[in-house]
Amino acid sequence: MKARMTNPALVIPEAREALMALKKTTEGQGVPEATLDLVELRASQLNGCSACVDMHWRMARKKGESDERLFSVAAWREAPFFSDSERAALSLAESMTRLADQADAVPDHVWDDVAAHYDEKARAALIVAIANINVWNRLNVAVRQPVMSWG
Repeated sequence: MKARMTNPALVIPEAREALMALKKTTEGQGVPEATLDLVELRASQLNGCSACVDMHWRMARKKGESDERLFSVAAWREAPFFSDSERAALSLAESMTRLADQADAVPDHVWDDVAAHYDEKARAALIVAIANINVWNRLNVAVRQPVMSWG
């Protein structure tokens, strides 16, 4: 596959810098790095962003994530490899990524589950991380960013 154009985040370097800075704000806010990696991978799967799916499983694996968990994240509800807090984060990632799929985009039961596992600062970091990966997915999908094209 060939990209339709140079990625907008490269055409406008300030956009890339802003998105990278936004990602940085989510680190160290009470959400384990592995959980952030899982929600980035899951949102990318839902959005059909092959560049991000490929990038995020590889990055998570380099950090020590198991193949079992990486291969199972698409079926996290049925897979026994995820903690309750990770399941809450994955559920939030799905709700925030599929905003138009239900009238109440982030239902109370999803929110309450997240709130049971994460304090306000960590919830804020999760929301920002999920929003940020959705921006990257939309940029990549729009231009048909090829897998492994980021270097």
